[in-house]
Amino acid sequence: MLRVRPLRGEATASYTQRLADAYWLTLPQLIDGAGIALHGHGAPPAAELHLSRNAAQHFAVLTSTPLPHLTRALPCLAANDDAHATGAAARWKRLESAQQPVRACTLCTRHRSDGATDTAWVQAAPQRLVCPRHQQAAPDRRLTSTVHTQGVPELAAAHHSHQRLLQHPRADTAWTAAHAITTRWYDHQQHITHRWHTRLTRLCATNPHLTTTGNASPALLTRDLVTYPETVALARILATLPNRPHRTTDDALSVIAHRLGLSRLASNANDPLRVFLTHTRH
Repeated sequence: MLRVRPLRGEATASYTQRLADAYWLTLPQLIDGAGIALHGHGAPPAAELHLSRNAAQHFAVLTSTPLPHLTRALPCLAANDDAHATGAAARWKRLESAQQPVRACTLCTRHRSDGATDTAWVQAAPQRLVCPRHQQAAPDRRLTSTVHTQGVPELAAAHHSHQRLLQHPRADTAWTAAHAITTRWYDHQQHITHRWHTRLTRLCATNPHLTTTGNASPALLTRDLVTYPETVALARILATLPNRPHRTTDDALSVIAHRLGLSRLASNANDPLRVFLTHTRH
């Protein structure tokens, strides 16, 4: 029997398509064979497959996987509009561009597909931005191919640091703040411009498809990836800053600059980091 395992955060439609590929079936054929009525048309990543509660039970039997295990891996499996339906039904629902999943690591996908396919779609999550084992990343939903990161080894190091950050109780709020700050710096070419430009150049050299996507520039498509090491570092600092420090904001900025490998941070009153420190720590 083939063993096709879900990826963490995978779209239900993606996992269903991988199962169908493994058994040389179309997705509708697989769904029908599981005793589930399929309504509508679609395909990942532009659309998601929503299963009724009864259909989810059928799906668990089909995959020989307990339903609680499936719902932990497939976030959309439990979130559906047919919770009170008595029949086993699946419905295609089109996703807005901001809701669409991103391409998963091709080697992780092939390993979990019994070699049948290397295509899978997972929900974008900061802590899963990079696959350090296979050196791939999917930083933007507009990319249909993953980005190879072997030329930027600091991304794997940042991933490991990010996993440690997740254990902190203030990890989510610190990440949100740090991401907003580094995005602002990137867009306005502040502080770390040269380092980020070098990183972008190395990514483009390894990934020629970044320059041919057409609907966005490489600088925009890789923004979260280019800023990732500094975003993780800043988030870890913000997560551990005391709420009522004895140091002044200028002192905190000096410490942060040192941790980011900078000689100093600009003293502009409108700098997003200064604003954050001023309004959250006093």
